[in-house]
Amino acid sequence: MLETILAIAGKPGLYKLVSRGKRNLIVESIDDKHQRMPAFAADRVISLADIAMYTDDKEVPLADVLTSLKEKENGQKCSLDIKTASKQQLFDFFVEVLPSFDRDRVFPSDVKKLIQWYNILIGAGLDDFSKMAPTEGDNIDDRKQADE
Repeated sequence: MLETILAIAGKPGLYKLVSRGKRNLIVESIDDKHQRMPAFAADRVISLADIAMYTDDKEVPLADVLTSLKEKENGQKCSLDIKTASKQQLFDFFVEVLPSFDRDRVFPSDVKKLIQWYNILIGAGLDDFSKMAPTEGDNIDDRKQADE
């Protein structure tokens, strides 16, 4: 399911893949408006299934990080106000979610974006992140070739 949830560079929020065209994707915002729009290759679209967080020894898939955040917040929206939180508060919060995150490669903006996405997904009722985890052996290149 995470393959169909998209982030688009320069546009706030998350989007659900609705349809594929020859030169674009049709996406729908995951909010109350459910606004549809085209997304082109120049828009730098990325699936949440392709995102991972850096740790000291490996990369952890976003689905696992979201699951950990959900457990910490008991399935509710995040208790930390990202608009007023300092860098230290963000990292203190995030260490409870992903204790071994790489402090050199994970920035405060990454933690803010993760919390924003988490709140959007929880608000939309998309809270079963275990279904969103990529399956073993799942490869984005294989999916792209199957689509062509």
